[in-house]
Amino acid sequence: MQKYCFEALDRSLKDIMQSVDPSNKYKPFGGLVIIFNGDFRQILHVIPKGSRQDIVFSAVSSSHQWDSCKVLKLTRNMRLQSGSSKTSFKEVKEFSEWILSVGDGNAGGLNEGEAEIKVSNDILIEGESDPIAAIVESTYPFLKDHLWEPKYFQERAILAPTYEIVEMVNDYVLSYLPGDEKVYLISDAISNIEGNLGASKIYST
Repeated sequence: MQKYCFEALDRSLKDIMQSVDPSNKYKPFGGLVIIFNGDFRQILHVIPKGSRQDIVFSAVSSSHQWDSCKVLKLTRNMRLQSGSSKTSFKEVKEFSEWILSVGDGNAGGLNEGEAEIKVSNDILIEGESDPIAAIVESTYPFLKDHLWEPKYFQERAILAPTYEIVEMVNDYVLSYLPGDEKVYLISDAISNIEGNLGASKIYST
């Protein structure tokens, strides 16, 4: 969330809590303990037509309230607790450390926000001719044999950076479903004037 949300909450709590103790008007969040949970390695805010400076400035760490916060960091990697063998434990640990180095900006050496990061061959999916097919087949092996198994899909997921890629992946997976495509109409607005119904299409197979 943008820092302005927390600053608005701060002002509101100060107004409310000063009725309990006038000095609360000058304490962060009216003297209440507020716990924030987040990860700065995640995607930052989207500022329409904003510069890098605008995006960083919108983060809560750029707020005047940040000086009043005490930062606590998690130290135990829970993914490493589920390793079934020494080999898998080592692989998960190495991958986790590599991901952290990317998130901390240490991978690729010193840089100013842009760097070339070498990805290990063992986590790459080869498929230059048809990358969507390669990703789907790697994530959903023997897809046609498991089409009607909900657990099969619950245990797998493909993350995509844009909606366009999501649609490409969905279209490819839907092409595996048997049967002919059907188009259904749904009304999302009603008008008293005949023939002036707002409608949108739903595609199904």
